[in-house]
Amino acid sequence: MKRILLLLAVALLGLTGALLVNTLRFRSRQVAAEPVTITVDAQGAVERLAGALKFQTVSFQDSAAFDGPEFERLHGYLAATFPRTHHTLSRETVNGHSLLYRWAGSDTTLAPVVLMAHQDVVPIEPGTEDKWSQPPWSGAIADGYVWGRGAMDDKGNLVALLEAVETMLGRGFAPRRTVYLAFGHDEEVGGPRGAVRIAETLASRGIKPWFVVDEGGALAEGMIPGMGAPVALIGVAEKGYMTLELSVRVEGGHSSMPPAETAVGILSEAISELQEHPVPGGIRDVTASMFDYLGPEMGFLPRMVMANRWLLGPLVERMFGRSPEGNAMLRTTTAPTIFQAGVKENVLPSSASAIVNFRILPGDDSRFVMSHVERVIDDPRVEIRNVPPGPREPTAASSTESESFRLLQRSVRQVVPSAVVTPWLVVGGTDARHFADLTSEVYRIGVLRVGPEDTKRAHGTNERVSVEGYADMVRFFVQLLTNAVL
Repeated sequence: MKRILLLLAVALLGLTGALLVNTLRFRSRQVAAEPVTITVDAQGAVERLAGALKFQTVSFQDSAAFDGPEFERLHGYLAATFPRTHHTLSRETVNGHSLLYRWAGSDTTLAPVVLMAHQDVVPIEPGTEDKWSQPPWSGAIADGYVWGRGAMDDKGNLVALLEAVETMLGRGFAPRRTVYLAFGHDEEVGGPRGAVRIAETLASRGIKPWFVVDEGGALAEGMIPGMGAPVALIGVAEKGYMTLELSVRVEGGHSSMPPAETAVGILSEAISELQEHPVPGGIRDVTASMFDYLGPEMGFLPRMVMANRWLLGPLVERMFGRSPEGNAMLRTTTAPTIFQAGVKENVLPSSASAIVNFRILPGDDSRFVMSHVERVIDDPRVEIRNVPPGPREPTAASSTESESFRLLQRSVRQVVPSAVVTPWLVVGGTDARHFADLTSEVYRIGVLRVGPEDTKRAHGTNERVSVEGYADMVRFFVQLLTNAVL
């Protein structure tokens, strides 16, 4: 017995030593950066953003509802609001409504950079208009914020980019490296007529960018357990997208004589099974890299946990996966979004259908997800089919060791010195994915401060950005351009 206890004590001591050694070796990956002071007319900048938010440049699923003249009015507003930019940069319209600007650099041997945003926004959900603190199309400036659809997604970035260029031109700045500004008009429906065409246009001209930057990141505050500092998220990859329709067809009849299982019941059980048995996940690839960047900046105990995921990984998964945001980074998510059945309360429906949306984790693919769904439902009465245009696979991850990634890190920390910068997985989708054939260095970034209460604003009610937060967005793009093109 004494020998067993001694062996256990030695093993415990060895384990403790390994944990401590790994923790001490877990070094910071933050780059050194001297803070800079960039003067911005915050009030004037936010007023110019407010004007852009008044244009109802909505992307609808039904392309017949597209309002081309409204986009053209926005184009006119941008030209009038940023005169230096439109005098100095060339601007062309791609496929009717997307915009491509070119700011010519003095050294044509340098690969250009592409900075992206999109003009279109999602609709306001009918019946929610009166829930807004300010009218959604007003561009109202109140309580330290500018309110309106598109403030966060994505006219804030678009106008901030133009604001940065206008500011730099006013100070006599001339780039050595050419800059392209690419503003698609249908990102909210996947970008097939906007960003895809812009990428094709650049490819046809033999343009190979050094790197591409789009929306998709943020400055997260109070959203990551163990992190007191704001966390600047640089998206290095995107999840895939897949939508399935589940349908059941049975004999209908009178509700007074129901069978043991109705169409609604069969389909409800199938959806319940999918929710109770999610696609298996875990800490892998981009999310693992994110923990490698965040862990060294945490207090000793959480740092020790992050440094020893070989042993404590399940604990990290449980802690991180408690929130919807954290869970989305650990697995392919399952989201039933539409359920349709029945025409009258006393009629048994002969059919029922449901739409289930999946966001595919890198490492999984659409075939794996389909196999999982079929195995979990395991009911021949439930027909499963892909909804057109079909699945979109996850993107490859851009390098965190590249010069461009370090440049983005440095640019963020120069403007927001307290920020901890980390790679992360974009759980939604952006236009940036369409530029992957032009360069392997595609990143999604932003410095808009976002807290837990803000995560539902972008496509929901009370979308807004703070006046000072928007000024930081402009400062960031000024600094990014300064670092990238001199």
